[in-house]
Amino acid sequence: MSTLRDLAEEHTALRPADIDHLHRIAGDWQLLSDLSFADLLLWVPVDGDGTFLCVAQVRPTTAPTAYLDDQVGRIVGGAEVAHLEVAHRQGRIWREGDPVWYGDVPARHEAIPVRLRTGDGEAGEVIAVVGRDTNLSTARTPSQLELNYLTTADDLAQMIADGTFPPPRHPGETTSAPRVGDGLVRLDANGKVTYASPNAQSAYRRLGYASHLVGEDLAKLHRRLAGDPLEGTDAGNAVLAALRGEAPPRREIDARGATMLTRALPLMPAGVPIGALVLVRDITEVRRRDRALITKDATIREIHHRVKNNLQTVAALLRLQARRVAMPEARVALEESVRRVASIALVHETLSMSSDEVVEFDGIVDRVASAATEVAATEVSVGMRRRGTFGVLPAEIATSLVMVLNELLLNAVEHGFPPADEDAAVPAPADALRPDAEVTAPRPEVVVTAHRARKQLHVSVTDNGRGLPEQFDAERGGNLGLQIVRALVTGELRGTIDLRNGADGGTEAAIVVPLARGTTDRLTGRAGPP
Repeated sequence: MSTLRDLAEEHTALRPADIDHLHRIAGDWQLLSDLSFADLLLWVPVDGDGTFLCVAQVRPTTAPTAYLDDQVGRIVGGAEVAHLEVAHRQGRIWREGDPVWYGDVPARHEAIPVRLRTGDGEAGEVIAVVGRDTNLSTARTPSQLELNYLTTADDLAQMIADGTFPPPRHPGETTSAPRVGDGLVRLDANGKVTYASPNAQSAYRRLGYASHLVGEDLAKLHRRLAGDPLEGTDAGNAVLAALRGEAPPRREIDARGATMLTRALPLMPAGVPIGALVLVRDITEVRRRDRALITKDATIREIHHRVKNNLQTVAALLRLQARRVAMPEARVALEESVRRVASIALVHETLSMSSDEVVEFDGIVDRVASAATEVAATEVSVGMRRRGTFGVLPAEIATSLVMVLNELLLNAVEHGFPPADEDAAVPAPADALRPDAEVTAPRPEVVVTAHRARKQLHVSVTDNGRGLPEQFDAERGGNLGLQIVRALVTGELRGTIDLRNGADGGTEAAIVVPLARGTTDRLTGRAGPP
């Protein structure tokens, strides 16, 4: 199904600003549909030939729909759109005419012209028409709630025709809540409540107000109810702003352990301020869950911080022990253990600063690679560089992968290059891992490459050293570090590893790690590889 923008750009000559306004209407018109107990269809004229194209549709949640079939993309003309033509040409709301039938469903047609106000605040030309079609199969005498809904709907419909609805959206706000069914309060021009729906009355009762709302000054009531004076002032000022014709951001009121979200909208049909509409929703349980999640996240971060501290303590103890050991082999083993523990600590240090159980892995690789060139027991100065990016990885993958890369990098630096001859040219000094760049002179080098494809992370560590020994057994050979690498890749990471000589010399370790569905990739802005 084509989007509103696609349909409008393909079939009409509407300007981008016009289409943006239609998007704002379609993003906020569920309110009008529910208040009207009617389907809303957004029609745009097609090239001035008397036909109209439906580019958006919304069904009411408060009444049965008049259309079982989706109308978006439908182009109609002739007598079927006569009411749309009148609203579009004359710029007025059309309410005349007899009911029409859609199969077995009788419906009442209305047409509301859509205007986009000009930069100087004047009403512009009609750019589209909102069809308001009501299913009459369940028609009956309306209740007080329904009468108030319909009256408010007519006011908002006139504001659409004036170009003053919907109001501008505030940054970060969504249109999902509160809705009509959550709770509705209507105010007169003085800010006094003229009607409050049963759900609205219940929401205020949870805040501690047991009396009936009708007749109350709502701005003052908000200030009295809020436990926080500043919060109450903000909620009260939002009501006053709506009475002045402004559209304030949503506000929350906390009182007696309950939380209520409020949204105040001005009512200004034909440009005359007649009051305001306040939608309310009890979000006590939602905020309680939010607070529980915040507490949980803080606890998890604190745990990672303590694990990092404990690992650093273990590394320090091993380092002290290594200094006291006389046997060179034992000292080397302890120093290798220090590096392994420190690499794991890096992951927990990153997790302790994040609210998610994911880490930006490139920074960790940079630090591990830099440390490998500094602590490796070799006389050769080895350069490091990276191609591609690891992106964001879950903690369970990052912890094992950092150990794997630590072992492979140390192994490449220490065993991949023979000691430099005294007569050989002095190589360029080693640098920390840096983004991909051209190498101007041959020198000992290790390259880390990473990319994602088909739900997998492909990683390679290559060097331009002397390569693997002739009798090397890729499955069983190697030192303890390579045995750890194989165990982690095939076990913890459920991946594969291939150790081989490179095509142009040196050694290459190629690793493939499966990524769980939903793994975050901030580089693409998408959730995981498809």
